[in-house]
This record gives sequence, structure tokens and C-alpha cells, in this order.
Amino acid sequence: MSNGDIVAMATFSRYRTAPGAGTLAAFLLVLIFGSPAYVRWVQSNTDEGSAGGWFMRLLAWPAWRFDAQDSVQSLIADDIKAILVVLLTWGFMVLLPGSQLARARGGGSQFLAGWAAYIFAGAFAALLAAFVQTNPTVLGAFNAAGSGAIYGFFVGWIVGAAALGGYRGTSS
Repeated sequence: MSNGDIVAMATFSRYRTAPGAGTLAAFLLVLIFGSPAYVRWVQSNTDEGSAGGWFMRLLAWPAWRFDAQDSVQSLIADDIKAILVVLLTWGFMVLLPGSQLARARGGGSQFLAGWAAYIFAGAFAALLAAFVQTNPTVLGAFNAAGSGAIYGFFVGWIVGAAALGGYRGTSS
């Protein structure tokens, strides 16, 4: 390996931050598994009574859509939830110290920070989006937040894995 290769690798990895990598993973999860095509496929081709079917349906939790038979408020709430999952993942990854101090503590802290950020992002996105729904209630918002936390718990390890090895984001 030449010095040019080492410099190129160091330069590239310098721009791969843990929050950036985790947010990219969150974006791809929401974009792919929240898409209307995946949601239709998973609802018609999986058994909700099996563990695999349950997990594949869970992947579709932050579903976004453009057309709906529901009210406009429900449509907007679902889209806001999907957008907030991605934005809040970035926000929590920046705020959680594991992704910032990862070089000092090791990769495990980045993994756990990414996973925790996705759990929090799912819960808060659902909580906030629940108040946009038609006839919102506090109990409905709490139930939605619980669903978001469950989604983040079972899917967030993917975001945590994506955040592994990312640069901590400082210039030192």
C-alpha cells in the first residue's frame, strides 16, 4: 500500500462521521422499508403470526405515502413521522456522547449510541406525529411513542452497526 493510498483512506474516513453514517442508514431504512411498494408487499406476503413476518412488518413502521384513503391529517402525520425518524436520529447521534468520544472508548460506544439514537428517534417521532393525527389524544401519543421505541429497539442495531468506526467529528 503506497502513501497515496493511506492518505486517500485517511481523508475519506475523516469525512465519515458516526452521526453521518447512522443518519444515512436511518434514511435508507425509511426510504426502502417505509416505501409504499414495500408496505403493500409485506402486508400481502407475510404472516403476522410468525417472527419473520412480524419483523418484516415492523421494518415498515415509518411508512410514508403520497396517496391515501385516510384523511389528509393522517397522511401528513405518517410523512412527518418518517421524516422525523431520520432527522431525530441525526440529532440524537450528535447529542449522545458515545458517538463523539468513540475513539477514546472504542467501537462499542458508537454502536450503542447509534442504537439508542434510533430508539429515541422512533419514540419521539411517533410522539410528535401523533398530535398531527385526526382527533389526537395523549394516550394515543403515548401508544405511538411505545410503538416507535419498539421499532427503534428491534431495528436500531442496523443504525448502530453503520455508526461503527466513524470519525468523531472534531478537527483535532
